[in-house]
Amino acid sequence: MKVTGYAYPWDVLESDFVSRVQALGVDEVAVALSYHSARAATPWSASTTAVVARHAAFYRPVRPDAWGTLRPSTPDWVPGEDAGGDAVRLLNEAGIPAAAWIVLTHNSQLGYEHPDVVVRNCFGEAYPWALCPAQPAVREYAAKVTAEAVAGLELSSVILEACGPLGAVHQHQHEKTDGVWAPAVARLLSICCCDACAAAWDVDADTVRAQLVEEVRRLIATGDLLLTADNLPPELTQMLLRVRQQATDELRAAVLATLPPGTRIVLHGALDPWVTGALPGLTPSAPDDVDAVVLFGWAPATGAEAVAAAREALPERVAIASYITAVAAAPVPDIAAYVGELAKAGAAELHLYHLGLAGPGRWGDLGTATAAAHEN
Repeated sequence: MKVTGYAYPWDVLESDFVSRVQALGVDEVAVALSYHSARAATPWSASTTAVVARHAAFYRPVRPDAWGTLRPSTPDWVPGEDAGGDAVRLLNEAGIPAAAWIVLTHNSQLGYEHPDVVVRNCFGEAYPWALCPAQPAVREYAAKVTAEAVAGLELSSVILEACGPLGAVHQHQHEKTDGVWAPAVARLLSICCCDACAAAWDVDADTVRAQLVEEVRRLIATGDLLLTADNLPPELTQMLLRVRQQATDELRAAVLATLPPGTRIVLHGALDPWVTGALPGLTPSAPDDVDAVVLFGWAPATGAEAVAAAREALPERVAIASYITAVAAAPVPDIAAYVGELAKAGAAELHLYHLGLAGPGRWGDLGTATAAAHEN
C-alpha cells in the first residue's frame, strides 16, 4: 500500500520535520495549500503549543489580479508569502514526494463576506462555512484556488477535499449540533435551496422548500434520533439529488480544467451520494475523472466494509484509499491489524492524519500503520 501523510505548511517548515518523516517512511506528504480555519496543536514545536489559523487562508501568494468575486485571505500566522510553496520545495529537495492538499468549498470567511453564494437550507438559513457548488462564482473560485495552488510547484498528486457540497453538520465555530439531528433530518437540512440550486429544479421552488420544511418538522417531532429515511415523494428526492450532482460535476470540471495533463488526481469522497462535507458523495461520473478516491476510515468498525463496497462499485483503475487518524481521542486498539483489514478489503493506499498533530505520544501509531501498509 502507498502511504500518504498529511501536514500543514508550518509543520513541514519545523526544523526536524523532514528527518522525522524520512525515518517514518511515508511515500508522500500532502501539504495543505488552501485550508479552513483551525486551531492546530504543534506538539513538536519547541516554542508554541498551537497555531491559531483564525480564518480560512491560501498558503501560496495571493496575486491581486488573479481572482474574481471571491478572493482568499492570506495567513499572518506563518512566515513569508508562500509558506505552502516553501514547504513543498523543502520536501522536493529532500527527495520526498509532495502532494497539494486543497480544500475547496469550506471557507467560513468568504461565506460571511458573500452570503449570496453559500448553501441555504429549506428554512432559508445560510451556512457560511459552505460555499455552494451551484454558484458560478464558487466554481470560478475553486478553479482559481487550484490553479494558483499548483503554480510553479513539482507535485506528485493533487488531493481535492470538499470538492462538492457541505451541509448542516460540518464543523463550525463552537459546534453544538453533533448528535442533535437524526441522519434523515441532517440529510434534508443539507439540501441547498439557494437561488442557483432552485433555478435548476423542475418544480416550483417555494413548493419544494415548503415540503422540505414540513418533513423536517415531522421528523424532529418524532424524537427518534436514529431515523435514516424520510417520506418525501421519490421523484422529488431524485430531482434534488440530480441537481446537486450536476452542480458537483460542474465544480469538479472547472477545477480539473486548470490542471496540467497527466496530473494525478485524488478525490476525497463517499459512496453515499447524499453525504456532504469534506468527503462529499461521489457522483456517477466522478470515477471517470480521478485516479484515486479517498474514503473516510476513521471508524475501524466500518472502514474495511466501506473499502470493500467501493472496490466493488468503482472501476478497477481507480485506486481506493482509506483515510485513518492517529490523533483521535481513543487510539485504534490494533492499528496494524486494521491496516491489514483495509488492504484485504481492497485499499491500495493509506492516508494518514496527521504528521503534525500526532506528537511523540502518537508517533508510534503512525510508524506502525506505515509499516503495516508497506507489508500489504
